[in-house]
This record gives sequence, C-alpha cells and structure tokens, in this order.
Amino acid sequence: MTRRRQIILATTAIACVGLALAAARARDVPKIATGFIADTLCSEIFVSGLDPQRDLAETTDAMPGAGLLTWAMEFQVDRARKDVTVTLFGIGRSHAIYREGLGCTLEHGRGIADVATPPDDEQPALLPEIAGPELVAPQSEQLAAALDRAFAEPAQPPYRRTRAIVVMKAGRVIAERYADGIGPETQLLGFSMTKSVTSALTGILVRQGKLKLDGPAPVAAWRNPDDPRHAVTVDQLLRHTAGLALGSSLQASLGSVLEPVNAMKYAEDDMAAFAARAPLATAPGTAWNYHDGNSVILSRLIRDASGGNPADALRFARRELFAPLGMHHVTLQLDGAGTIEGSGEMLASARDWARFGQLYLDDGVVAGKRILPEGWVSYSASATPNAWVGIGAGFWTNQGDSFGAKFRVAHGWPRDAFFAKGTIGQYLIVIPSERLVIARLGRSPNAPPEADGVFGLVRDVVAATRGKGKMAGAD
Repeated sequence: MTRRRQIILATTAIACVGLALAAARARDVPKIATGFIADTLCSEIFVSGLDPQRDLAETTDAMPGAGLLTWAMEFQVDRARKDVTVTLFGIGRSHAIYREGLGCTLEHGRGIADVATPPDDEQPALLPEIAGPELVAPQSEQLAAALDRAFAEPAQPPYRRTRAIVVMKAGRVIAERYADGIGPETQLLGFSMTKSVTSALTGILVRQGKLKLDGPAPVAAWRNPDDPRHAVTVDQLLRHTAGLALGSSLQASLGSVLEPVNAMKYAEDDMAAFAARAPLATAPGTAWNYHDGNSVILSRLIRDASGGNPADALRFARRELFAPLGMHHVTLQLDGAGTIEGSGEMLASARDWARFGQLYLDDGVVAGKRILPEGWVSYSASATPNAWVGIGAGFWTNQGDSFGAKFRVAHGWPRDAFFAKGTIGQYLIVIPSERLVIARLGRSPNAPPEADGVFGLVRDVVAATRGKGKMAGAD
C-alpha cells in the first residue's frame, strides 16, 4: 500500500470516528439542554424561592445562543410534588426532584439514591457574627455609589442582572444589597464557585491525613498500576491538569452542550463513575484543561474518605466546614448516585458565601482553630502552569504571569486577589492586602469581560474602603 493511500485511509477513518462521536454527542443535546434548565429551575424555585419565569429568562439570556433551543422548551413545575419537568420538541425530557435538605437532583428514569439527611447537631459557630439581622447599609457614600453602579443596568445588552452583593472588611459586613425577591437568607446557586468549596473539603481531609496531594489519587477505577490514569494525583485534579478527555467547562453557551463533560452532568446518574471511565487526552500533569469531571471525582474521594455513604459526606461538610463558619443557609446538592455534585451545585446565601471567603482571608483559621492545613490558602492561590485564565488549586488567582492575571491586574484588581468563580456572574473575591471579601451573584454573560461590572465593583470597593475621595474609573 502506498504512503499516499495510507494517509487517505487514515484520514478517512479519523473523519468517520469524528462524525460518529459528533453524532453521539448530538443525540445528547436535548437531554443536556433540558437537564441544565430543569436542574437550575428546580434549585432556584424550591431552594432559592425565585420566580421560575424570571429565573429562566435571566439565565438563558446570559448564555449566548441558548435562545435557539429554549424557545422550543416547555417546563412544568409541580409544587405539590416539588419537581420540575422540561421537554424540548417533545424528544428531550429531563426531570429534577427536590428533597428537603438535599436540594434538587436530576432523575433519569432509573431512580435516585435514597439519602438520609444528617440531623443538625447544633454545633456552635466559631466565626464571630459578621452582621446583625437587619440589612447592612453601605458605610459610606462611596460604598453606596459602588453598589448603585453594580446594580445599575446598561441601556443596551448585555445586562448585568446583579442579584446580591456583600462586602466584608476585616470580618464585618460593611455593605450589602439584594435584587427584588432576594435577601440575606436566600440561598443562591454558585455554579463553579462550588469547586472552591470542594477544594476546601479536600484540604480538610489532607489535614486529617485521609487524602494526600501527591501520589496516585485513590480512585477505584485507576488502581491498576498499568493504567496510565493511575498516575493522576489529587493536586492534578484540583488544578485541572489530570488530562482526562472530557472536553471543557469554560464556556456557558449553546455550543457547550456538545462537550462530553455536560453529558456527564445532565445525562448520567453517577457522575464520578462516568468521569473516571474517561481515557486520558494528555499525560497527567502535562497540560491544563478546565472541566467539571476533575471536581466530581474529588467529590467521590471526599465521600469515600469521610465514611463512604452520602450522609457521611454531608455530615463531614457540615461539621468540619459549614458549622464552624456559621454557614446555616447552604445546600449541597447530589447526583443520582448520592455523591455531592462538587463541580457546580452548591447554594448558599450571599452572606454565607462571604463567610467562606473570610476563612481564606484568615489563612484557614477560625477563632484560633485551624480548619484548613497550614499553607493551604497560599497553595490554593498559587498559579498553575499554562492555565491561561489564571487559576490555582481550587481558586482563580492573580499570581503568576498568565493572560488572565495580567488582564485583571491591568483593570484595577490588586495583585494578591484570588477568587472563586461561577459561570454567568458568580464571584467570591478575597483581597488579603485590603482585608476585603466581596461576594457577588447574578445572571451576567461571561463575555465580554466587563459585562457583569465586577471589574468596576472591585475598583470602586477598594477605593471606597481606602478612604479615597474619588471613585475608581468606570467600566
């Protein structure tokens, strides 16, 4: 066979495989699209208490191209059964079920794991109270103006749709504001800010000696030393350098429904098992690729290390993290197998998100008690090589020389700032040099970069809390 013919046959075979994969992924599109809407609506109706029509409109408007599908969707909310069903053209159907204390889970026709909600042991909070029961008015005219700007809508889209902002300085709330229908106890979906909580829970297990950052991650499917995935470490899962072939989770748009990672999230019961079956696209530790599969595998490791069953994992998260911080308005949602969905399914009030940020501002210590391992905060914010967005081990970061870090610093962010980030406008920003924590949640497009107004918010709050007489520059 000639060299030319070999090349032609090889190219044809690759093309056929590509078409087959594309066709397989295309079959998942209705399930993924309806799954995202059903899951989000269920969470934000039955946990957050939001209006479904408004929530759907704001969510899909923040995702470019989503309107090409959502116009053909129908959704039904059954408030008696507490579930949401979404269909697309009558061929795609997703069903999300709410359970008290557990939030919402997608049910794919095979039933979902029965999970006992751990009783509240009324463990006292260690973190001093950050605010009283009343709304905290901005403590200066500058702060008031900063929040005015952050909630103001531009005359033309893209719109910001800010839902909540809490500003803390040195451990106390100095300003907060909420959109209509939202308040200090409203639990709001953090999307990928959840990954930072998963990182914190991983860190606690590292402190307890139950997980190790280096050495093979204890994933059951990778136990065989001859399996190339056996070399994957917990550090690589945290930094998204494990190399698993699951696509990308960076975008929130119509095109993202074709990514395998979204089939994992919206068409699978056991997300961690799906992710663990994925082959390697690159050798572990050699390339950076951000996707949710890394975090759901970590969630399974957290479950295994904390006792093995769903209730154990939930009890561990409450006892070791939420209770010491006084985070009483928080829900960790589960996949169909009963594992915490640690890539994007935590809801918490804006104040509770801020409490979590305060833990990192205080180097992982609360009232003299070490929650996170010594050095964990610095580790979390240390730059991952080749991560162009600027990301560490569970948090995004301005350290290093990545494009993202340089861009944010050039737009007024302090160099030492690091942050949890969730798609379409969720931020928890920690600025140690200013003793600041800023929680911002909303429904804003991911692009252009200043569509959500967060760059301006950070500049304004830093200027206001430094006592300057002039607001920082406009967006």
